[in-house]
Amino acid sequence: MRRPPKETEQAAGLVTRRGVVLGGLQLGFMGLLGLRMRQMQVTEADSYRLLAEENRINMRLIPPSRGIIYDRHGIAIAQNAQNYRVIIVREDVEDVDETIAKVRRLVDIEDRQIERALREMNRRSPFVPITLADQLSWDDIAELSINAPALPGITPDVGLSREYPLGVDFAHIVGYVGPVSDRDLAQLQTPDLLLQIPEFQIGKIGVETKLESRLRGKAGTRRIEVNAGGRVMRELSRDDYTPGQDLQLTIDHGLQNYAQARLSTESAGSVVIDVETGDLVAMASAPSFDPNLFVRGISSKDYDGLRNNDYKPLFNKTVQGVYPPGSTFKMMTGLAALRAGVIGPGERVWCPGHMTVGRRRFHCWKRGGHGWMNLDDAITQSCDVYFYEAAQRVGIDKLAELCHEFGLGERHDLPLSAIEEGLIPTTKWKARMRDEPWLPGDTLNSAIGQGFVLSSPLQLAVMAARLATGREVKPRLVKSADGLELPVADMPPLNISSSQLRMIQKAMWNVSNGRRGTARRSRIVAEGLEMAGKTGTSQVRNITAAERARGVTRNDQLPWNRRDHGLFVAFAPYDKPKYAIATIVEHGGGGSSAAAPPSRDILLYALYGDVPPLEAYPEDQRERISAMHEEMDIRPRLKPETKPSRA
Repeated sequence: MRRPPKETEQAAGLVTRRGVVLGGLQLGFMGLLGLRMRQMQVTEADSYRLLAEENRINMRLIPPSRGIIYDRHGIAIAQNAQNYRVIIVREDVEDVDETIAKVRRLVDIEDRQIERALREMNRRSPFVPITLADQLSWDDIAELSINAPALPGITPDVGLSREYPLGVDFAHIVGYVGPVSDRDLAQLQTPDLLLQIPEFQIGKIGVETKLESRLRGKAGTRRIEVNAGGRVMRELSRDDYTPGQDLQLTIDHGLQNYAQARLSTESAGSVVIDVETGDLVAMASAPSFDPNLFVRGISSKDYDGLRNNDYKPLFNKTVQGVYPPGSTFKMMTGLAALRAGVIGPGERVWCPGHMTVGRRRFHCWKRGGHGWMNLDDAITQSCDVYFYEAAQRVGIDKLAELCHEFGLGERHDLPLSAIEEGLIPTTKWKARMRDEPWLPGDTLNSAIGQGFVLSSPLQLAVMAARLATGREVKPRLVKSADGLELPVADMPPLNISSSQLRMIQKAMWNVSNGRRGTARRSRIVAEGLEMAGKTGTSQVRNITAAERARGVTRNDQLPWNRRDHGLFVAFAPYDKPKYAIATIVEHGGGGSSAAAPPSRDILLYALYGDVPPLEAYPEDQRERISAMHEEMDIRPRLKPETKPSRA
């Protein structure tokens, strides 16, 4: 049925109006879309280009190689070794537990390594690579590489890890490195971006931590192109890293090894210093530990074994340990009295075996007394009463002044952890710290290195070096950096008369070589290498009047931790000093029996540059010394393979 013409005309008009409206809306939308596209492509093009570039281009840090540490002869004592490891990226793994299980079927990974990796994954963003295991073999890496297609998110990798080839010998000096902890980051105001890299290692103790900024180096960067899935497509550019400085220490690896081996059965510390330069050529603390254990992650069992050992292997006795110096301090008392003019060079003091001050009796180590003593006799035979009298006359404050001039009570500036200052007391110190007046008995105790007086083996070695030379010998531990020799500090003469100093030196010679010297059994008989020294014994317990009345208990009858400390200081050769030494043997008993023999042996090694010949020892000791050397774990001297220099 056909529509009337009028209806047809009305319908056509309606369609035309709708078409115009729809077309107008479409044109308007297209216009807005075009304007927006123009704004995005022209006006905001730079902004979107930058965003796109940031999504496509990533910047990654390149960790620098850590500086190598050498001994004075160029032997590497801390170096970098290739470390094969397996990396996991959490966001690329569908099931972490299942993937780890697959990896463990291919290579042997300890539970503690897995636990550490899982903890690290929970702390880090999903795209951050985490070390699942390290210190793998080449065979392990090859096995993982073959199976890589079946292990998405798992990447075999090779990096650098710290290694200490001489192990226990340098543990207390060089220290060790370990992963950056939250505590490490909290201590820094502006942490280096390098420290954010998972498993990045920094120094924890010793030279490794004190010279961290030199050893670490500076990171490099590389610009890489990644696809939408984050996979690396290609490297666009690279700015290489700056390696850390190579450092050369003053320590002699052969002497250090000998000193460690000689003291290995004791709880002891020994420091040897070159009196001409101040170079520390040995700093042995026994027992020691293997720093490589800490780099790889020490087990709880191993750490508890070190921590609970009565001999404290983690404790650096050469600088952290402070002890009453005992009779090794008596040269200070004698020199102070001579310099003050309160006692004459040949003046004699009567020793009946004790001195009474007020109601208290102060005893000499020799119960029956030494009789008449001059300064030379008193040092040679270690008479206490002579030095009681000398200290009473000079006073504690003048004695303390001289001690500081000889390096006691001073914190020497070395790149080592926890260097102790020791203590040289004064009247003001006691008033300030204890709110008590200084008593005459305090002076007498201090005169023989007891009471409040505390010194480390390092300080005693510096004292011995200054006694040997009459100069302000300053200890140093770093010889060169990147092959550039560091200057030796000025060593001005001390404010002491040369004639008075010679008196002390001659008395020390008698200690080691005189007929009544307390260290005569430990003398050096090689012509021209004679040693001058002083023994010391410091009490660690009080001896009651009742015990003195019935007889003082011998050290070998006491529990180990209640026995006296044995000390010894010396220099050699006597006529032209080259080295000075100080040794402490904790709870070793007397200084003459415990500390003097190893000190003599270590000094001889320093003088000869190798295991000393038997001819340097008294004839009746040679068979025993030979047997001892055969039993000791002495490493042959090494020859450097590379030059410790980038200069």
